[in-house]
Amino acid sequence: MWGWVVAAPVVSAAGTWLARRYAMRRDLLDAPGERRSHSTPTPRGGGAGPIAAIAMLLVVFRTGDALAGADWRWLLGGLLGVGAIGAWDDHRPLGAGVRLLVHVVAGAAMAAAFGLWDRPLLAIAVAIATTVAINVWNFMDGIDGIASTQAAVVTGASIAFARVDAAGFALGCTLAILAFVPFNFPRARIFLGDVGSGALGYVLVMLAVATSLGGHRSGAWLLLLFPAAAFLVDATLTLGRRMLEGERWWTPHTRHLYQVWARRAGHPRVTLAYGIWSLAGAGFAVWAAGRGSMFIVVSLGVWYTTAAGLWVFMQARSTEWSATA
Repeated sequence: MWGWVVAAPVVSAAGTWLARRYAMRRDLLDAPGERRSHSTPTPRGGGAGPIAAIAMLLVVFRTGDALAGADWRWLLGGLLGVGAIGAWDDHRPLGAGVRLLVHVVAGAAMAAAFGLWDRPLLAIAVAIATTVAINVWNFMDGIDGIASTQAAVVTGASIAFARVDAAGFALGCTLAILAFVPFNFPRARIFLGDVGSGALGYVLVMLAVATSLGGHRSGAWLLLLFPAAAFLVDATLTLGRRMLEGERWWTPHTRHLYQVWARRAGHPRVTLAYGIWSLAGAGFAVWAAGRGSMFIVVSLGVWYTTAAGLWVFMQARSTEWSATA
C-alpha cells in the first residue's frame, strides 16, 4: 500500500495539469473583480487533481485500520458528492441552498460511514462539523496557496496521532494536497475551484474522525483544532461581523482578514504567515497530546482567544491602512 502513497502526489499533479488544460479550453476562468483578490484571469477547478488522488487512496486503503473500520463506500460517496456539486458550480453557478443540501447529505454520509447513527447526538455533531468544514474551506479559498497549505498542515498533523495504516492514508492525503501547491503558489496558475476547496474540508473531518476513533489518541479531533485555528477564527469572526452589519453573508466578498491583509502585503506573505501560525499550532498539538484532556481544552481556549485577538488587531490596522493609502 505504501507504493500507492508515493503514487498519490503523482496522480494529484497530473490531474491538476489536466484540469488546467481543460479549464483553458473551456474558458473556465475566474476574472478579477471587486469581490476577487487576484488581478489576472485564472483557470479554476484544479482541485480535481488532489481529490482524484485522495479518492484513489480511499479505495486502496478500504481494508485494515486506516479508516477506523469505517465503510469506505459512504466516505467515497460523500467525497465525490461534494466534489461533483463543486465542479457543477465551477461550470455553472448554483444557488447556495442546493450546495448546502449536498453538503448536509455528505455530512450524514460521514456519520453513517463510521456507524455513528446509533448515537444520534454524536452523528449530528459529525454531520454539522463536516458541513461547516466544507464551507469554511470554500469561503477561505481566496488568495494564492492559502486553502491548500492550510489543509496540508492539518492533514499532516493527523499523521502524528494515527496508527500505522491510518498514518499511511493521512500521509498520502497530505502529499496529494502538497502536489497541488506549486500550481497555486507563490503565483496561481490555477485555483482549487469549488470542486477542490469544499472537498478538502470534507477530507479534514474524515481524518479527524478516523484518527479519533482508530488512532492512539482518542481526542485527536481536539488536537487538530490547533492547526485549524487560523481558518476557523477568520471564517467565524468575519461571518459574524457581516451578519451583524446586515450583509448578504452567503455572497462572495473580500472582507476576510487574509484578503484585507493580502491587499497590502501580497498573497505569498499572508499565506506564509497563516502557514507559520498553523504549523506552530500543529507543533503545540503534538507536544500537548500526552498532557491530559483538561490541559488540551484550556490550551485550546487560550489559543483561540489569542487568534481572535490577533484578528481584531489586524482588522483594526486594516482601517488605518485604508485611511493612509
